[in-house]
Amino acid sequence: MTAIDPDTLKADADKEARRARLFTRINKADAWFQVLGLSWMTPILKAVAGDNPQAQMKEIWRLLGVPLLAIAGFLFVWATLAPTVQTSLGAIPGPTQVWEQVGNLHADHIRERDKEVAFYERQDARNAKLIEAGNADKVKERTYTGKPTYYDQIWTSIKTVFFGFLIGSAIAIPLGILGGLSPTANAAMNPLIQIFKPVSPLAWLPIVTMVVSAVYVTNDGLFSKSFLNSAITVTLCSLWPTLINTALGVSSIDKDLVNVSKVLKMNTWTKITKLVLPSALPLIFTGLRLSLGVGWMVLIAAEMLAQNPGLGKFVWDEFQNGSSQSLAKIMVAVFTIGIIGFLLDRLMFAIQSLFTFSSTR
Repeated sequence: MTAIDPDTLKADADKEARRARLFTRINKADAWFQVLGLSWMTPILKAVAGDNPQAQMKEIWRLLGVPLLAIAGFLFVWATLAPTVQTSLGAIPGPTQVWEQVGNLHADHIRERDKEVAFYERQDARNAKLIEAGNADKVKERTYTGKPTYYDQIWTSIKTVFFGFLIGSAIAIPLGILGGLSPTANAAMNPLIQIFKPVSPLAWLPIVTMVVSAVYVTNDGLFSKSFLNSAITVTLCSLWPTLINTALGVSSIDKDLVNVSKVLKMNTWTKITKLVLPSALPLIFTGLRLSLGVGWMVLIAAEMLAQNPGLGKFVWDEFQNGSSQSLAKIMVAVFTIGIIGFLLDRLMFAIQSLFTFSSTR
């Protein structure tokens, strides 16, 4: 009978322990891959680690290969059919033409930033000469007022949607909690929700514009009127999903927990912070994710209608421009809007995963 080497047994045990720790780390990472939309990373890591490579390849094909194949099919159909459709601005641009405009918009941004740097360099040099000549009272500091680039307009839209979304959340969550805790308050709010929830941003925007113009009379305030018009329109259209889901989450709390709060004689604030919010958070975050998506769609429409700075205005300006490159630039904006919308949803899902217990953690 062959003797078993203890060193060999120990080495095998250490190898298995390391393998188990590796798979534990991969499984923990999988929770965040799910959140970030990178679930295809998990089977790749498992295959590299030697966990049934054949089965993992099937998962890689399902999670990564099939989506990539679908994208490739979409690009092929787009490139094939686009030249056959003629518009007032010429043929529909294909993927190559759209990608060229991505490069052009980036190059425009670089040129504009170079102009800004040159402007401030000239201003600093002029002011230095004035100071040396003893004319410090003639020194002036001007702000560069060049045209906003495509990246500037993206950033403006992102700031606006978050500002409106945060205001809407600050209104919707307390009202939702009140409606979930009090059937009377819920009965009072329900008709207002049903009336105002379907209202289009195109109907809200003229009202918001007139109210802001009447109330916000200063021209030197912290926010511009155009920014407030867009942000408040986002607020009015996006708060409803959060309000409804918050009320539903609060009203769905386990009755046993409510009875416990009565036995412990919790005051209202303690009941809300220790009992209501933790139990209702999953539905609250569902409402927040829906609200942010609605807000992003509303913002683009509001910017187009009111000609407020942002991606919506960029689309409208290119449509009015009517050049041979305009349609391709509009399609760049369409993809940008879609990608940013996806990233905003992933961001909210990541925040939800930090604050709630779910199957992804």
